[in-house]
Amino acid sequence: MKIAMIGAGNLATNLGKALLDAGNDILQVYSRTHASAEALAGMLGGTPVVSIDRVTSDADVYIVAVKDSVMADILPSLCKGKAGKVFLHTAGSVAASVFEGMAAHYGVIYPMQTFSKSRLLDFSGIPCFIEGNDDTALDAASTLAGGISDKVYLVGSDVRRYLHLAAVFACNMVNHCYDISSEILRKHGLPFDVMLPLIDETARKVHQIPPRQAQTGPAVRYDQNVIRAQAELLKDNPMFKQIYEIMSMSISHAARTGGDRP
Repeated sequence: MKIAMIGAGNLATNLGKALLDAGNDILQVYSRTHASAEALAGMLGGTPVVSIDRVTSDADVYIVAVKDSVMADILPSLCKGKAGKVFLHTAGSVAASVFEGMAAHYGVIYPMQTFSKSRLLDFSGIPCFIEGNDDTALDAASTLAGGISDKVYLVGSDVRRYLHLAAVFACNMVNHCYDISSEILRKHGLPFDVMLPLIDETARKVHQIPPRQAQTGPAVRYDQNVIRAQAELLKDNPMFKQIYEIMSMSISHAARTGGDRP
């Protein structure tokens, strides 16, 4: 397919490269900054553009991979004069209906993974969640996703927002805990890499057993002496202390009741 990439960030870089490798033709890359548009266009073989009004009308599919907060602002200009084209966004928490009234064929291709420009990933094992408002959009999303991933799922916007929420817990919040761990270690002259074997084993375990069964530590044992002592070590950082206490409470509740957390 002939594709115009709208956006040049982490996701657009990885997705654009995967689509190119799958045999698609990237005609253009749009970004608000010339440096970003030129860098990704150079990688994908397309033409860089920095004005949304100058995005080509010759593409079959327009993939919108920009911040959620700016998507609605650019769509009227992007969709104008492109009747019959397919528009797909990549956001986990934005409904497909954001295109309604501006495009005839629209949907979503949401690769659920954490992306960085400096790490180009193999998409074959990345789950891609797709949606389309009609057969034309759904066929395009299915063809593109199926060309890069072995795991393609049809999921509507109402469910996808919970999928994205779950991903925030599993990725962004976990990584923030890594950052807190790193800060604690740094203040006491220890390198973060001493945590890597522990992090790796924790991740490996949940490939084989459910996360709740994999849980270890003082909170799951409801060891209040250790919990109080560790919370006291964080007294100089009230936010870290609050995070520690709330998460310990949640872990303990799950272990003791076996049911849903409060």
